[in-house]
Amino acid sequence: MFTGIVHAVGKIVSVRPFVVDAGKLPLSDLKVGDSVCVQGACLTVTNKRGRRLSFDVSHETLECTSGLERPGPVNLEKALRLADRLGGHLVTGHVDGVGHLVQAKGSVYTFRAPKSVARYVAPKGSICIDGVSLTVNRVRGADFEVNLIPHTLKVTTLARLKPGAEVNLEADLLARYAERRVPPN
Repeated sequence: MFTGIVHAVGKIVSVRPFVVDAGKLPLSDLKVGDSVCVQGACLTVTNKRGRRLSFDVSHETLECTSGLERPGPVNLEKALRLADRLGGHLVTGHVDGVGHLVQAKGSVYTFRAPKSVARYVAPKGSICIDGVSLTVNRVRGADFEVNLIPHTLKVTTLARLKPGAEVNLEADLLARYAERRVPPN
């Protein structure tokens, strides 16, 4: 379980084997077997050598995500401990689908979600984009808007996004459970 509050930006240095340079992510308490959210996907540490972390990445994970198939910068977050503050929202690290940036006007970014994810996106609800917890401002069909403040752009990979860029989306966990509790019409 994660919060969507990015701890550091690292860099994929190798895809096969999958190795990430952890950047400024604190590693003193991280060990083999621990979970790390890498660009929105929960991965298990299989090796730790200096600042480099290795992970096994399944074909399924590569099929339902974007940005893990090539070297480049990635958002990193260590798993939540029960005593930690929940600064974002509950994030599982299970990517629900790949969306894309439609446009960016100032701090307002418009994304389009696939239909399977769009049904869970609600105004003032939460969405996780590339591992970053964000609040949804407006929703129009499959399109939704978020505000990206300068701090978020500075400490995540989101500043690199240009229209058309693919992003990993995780719908709000509570919205998914609420749907299961409400009988269909």
